[in-house]
Amino acid sequence: MNDISWKKLALPLTLLLGGCATQAGRTSLADTMARTRVVDISHPLTERMPVYPGGTLMSAKLKGTVEKDGYYIRDFTVGEHTGTHVDAPAHFAAGAKTVDQLPVESLAGPAAVVDVSDKAAQNADYEVTVEDIEAWERQHGPLKPQHIVLIRTGWASRWPDEARYGNADASGVLHFPGVSMAASQLLNTRQVRGIGIDTLSTDPGPSKTFEQHRHFLSGGGYHIENLADLSALPADGAYVVVQPVAVQGGSGSPARVLAFIPQ
Repeated sequence: MNDISWKKLALPLTLLLGGCATQAGRTSLADTMARTRVVDISHPLTERMPVYPGGTLMSAKLKGTVEKDGYYIRDFTVGEHTGTHVDAPAHFAAGAKTVDQLPVESLAGPAAVVDVSDKAAQNADYEVTVEDIEAWERQHGPLKPQHIVLIRTGWASRWPDEARYGNADASGVLHFPGVSMAASQLLNTRQVRGIGIDTLSTDPGPSKTFEQHRHFLSGGGYHIENLADLSALPADGAYVVVQPVAVQGGSGSPARVLAFIPQ
């Protein structure tokens, strides 16, 4: 991250993570971060993990070992939408921003964790509703354009069991929770930076038309899919940093996603 971008992030990080400044002495961002718990909410890339049907599994080829060559090195191949990954607007909107064009400031922000895990446990095809979003706002205040909304469905507990995670029926139709069009429209109205979810897709499993993708991405936001367990995050108060690989012209990219939680 360049110096200009870091300075843009420093103030919101300091404020959101509990940093303060007084005339008697200043709490630096480094001091604040040292008192912050960091949680990895992404899955490591492996050669055996669930992918959306038609997706590209990671594959790795050994190129050198310490014993033989003096160093360990591999080549690997991976799809843009494999593992925990970001969907750029260009994924469903022609001419929109590709993953390398996402403003770095948009890849960090306060997390709004909307927990629908109880509802998803009762209905595998559950779609996050406007009421779910508004219930969060009634408790924590209005969503702001700086927010990254993370949907906790509990589906991460099924990772990396592909059969349970994709949850296909006898006809091959997938069944997992997603975001309704109405909720997507509300979040677009709120101009949040991104929507993350702990399933294969922000659209519910049975979807074949990907309306939620088309709607939200065309509005300039991005998605984070296949998030790991979100149970350690508070509903409000964590700060998230999303780290996709800046693949030139990419429709998306695998990503490491870190949550910073004040102690």
